[in-house]
Amino acid sequence: MNCRIREAKILYRILDQRLSRLFNAGPPAGFAGRLLGLEREALRVAPDGYISQVPHPPTLGSALTHPWITTDYSESLLEFITPPLPGPGEALRFLDEVHRFACRQIGDELLWSASMPCILAGEASIPIAEYGHSNLGRMKHVYRRGLAWRYGRIMQVIAGIHFNFSLPDSFWVAFQQMEGDRRSLQEFRSESYFGLIRNLQRFGWLILYLFGASPAVCKSFLDGKATSLTEFDEHTCYGPYATSLRMSNIGYTNRSEKKSGVNVCYNSLPEYIASLTQATVTPWPPYQRIGVKVDGDYRQLNANVLQIENEYYTSMRPKQPPQGDEKPTVGLRRRGVAYVELRSVDINPLEPLGVNETQLRFLETFLLFCLLNESPPFDAEERAMIDDNQMAVALTGRDPALVLRRRCDPVLPLRRWADDILSLLQSICALLDLGETGQPYATALAEQRETLAEPERTPSARIVAAMRASGENFFRYARRWSEQHRHHFESRPLAEERIQVFTEAAERSLREQAAIEAADKISFDEFLARYFVQS
Repeated sequence: MNCRIREAKILYRILDQRLSRLFNAGPPAGFAGRLLGLEREALRVAPDGYISQVPHPPTLGSALTHPWITTDYSESLLEFITPPLPGPGEALRFLDEVHRFACRQIGDELLWSASMPCILAGEASIPIAEYGHSNLGRMKHVYRRGLAWRYGRIMQVIAGIHFNFSLPDSFWVAFQQMEGDRRSLQEFRSESYFGLIRNLQRFGWLILYLFGASPAVCKSFLDGKATSLTEFDEHTCYGPYATSLRMSNIGYTNRSEKKSGVNVCYNSLPEYIASLTQATVTPWPPYQRIGVKVDGDYRQLNANVLQIENEYYTSMRPKQPPQGDEKPTVGLRRRGVAYVELRSVDINPLEPLGVNETQLRFLETFLLFCLLNESPPFDAEERAMIDDNQMAVALTGRDPALVLRRRCDPVLPLRRWADDILSLLQSICALLDLGETGQPYATALAEQRETLAEPERTPSARIVAAMRASGENFFRYARRWSEQHRHHFESRPLAEERIQVFTEAAERSLREQAAIEAADKISFDEFLARYFVQS
């Protein structure tokens, strides 16, 4: 039997069995109670199109302690965060309010509409984020200094959307009983989430194909470096078939992790913790040559392969909310995986929020597909195939001749494999649509089927086609959408009671930062020593 057909039948049987049990068990075993959250990064851009040099506005609160508005790498790279909420509509409504509040506070600046940045005037034009004078704030700043020394500042101002997803204990209890699993609920939940993560990496190229929205880049981002990209005009380079340059080797990568021989393992939670920890304690000669504390000033937190766990970039992270200054791996070891964070979603410049409800519903469906499928451990051969597939789709995903690799099919056309996956999502959509008005999940799936059949419908193709039609380079195209989105938010001012909520949150966060700074009783050196000794 053809390997592709055999694998599809096996996957269908496993999915069908598990979904049938969930249907038959009723609401407690279903997906009700699942939560999702969004984190949207957005550069603040000056009216002239260059990255803003203005510090983080105090009226937005403290980037260290505000629950919904912070900064990522740069003082100019805002990050808007929603709480965990029960559906895509609720998450988008909250994110919309944050945008509308922020637009009131940034004067004549724009929120950049795309993942790839605006005009950059070299490394020095990118201000590293500041978090105050506390030990915790200094650690966050020094970590970012280290990123600048290791990778350069320019790649750090690429923006994206993170999609956080979790299922309630009621689901995990019922699912564990259906599977006949006798481990603790925490262990079962954690290892199930790791199965989801492995499958997301196996099949996650589909997200880049359907939603990749970074096919072009301003030449200022390349900073004079040689590139294999095609010249669009004197200011822009692009990939004729690219979907997500952000997720390619042009974007953020952990070069040292790949070269050092320290490989982060996703085959179980203990292996993940051990391998990630190993990367944070293994010295790396190029980073040792940079130095750590030079002439009394920190250049980086340490000279190891990774300064801290969060330096490791991957398409999905297992997450556990930290308690105090707890390291991420310590929280995972103590309390297991609480949710997963999908990090491979580009900002769609056509959308005011960078993402829309139909897309979020599809992502929910896709993550449940990854959870409910069998997910065997990785070996080195499959890991290499996964990396190759992601790079191929990021750089040339819309090429009609593109073929991908998987163990049983050395070469498999992308569209054929994608069609197999989308077919398997139908039953999940049926379960998600129970109790919904209409069939929003089935509709979201149908829309992606149309996109697969007509690649010109993908965001990446629409962006390139629009640039060609208008004669705009990437910068002018993205700035036009940035201006339109600003008008969109300004035309819908927040109600006074919501303005008050965000204003009070900003003021409270500034008080909290001041309290943290006042409470520091140890030196920064001792603070770092205590942080890194956690086990």
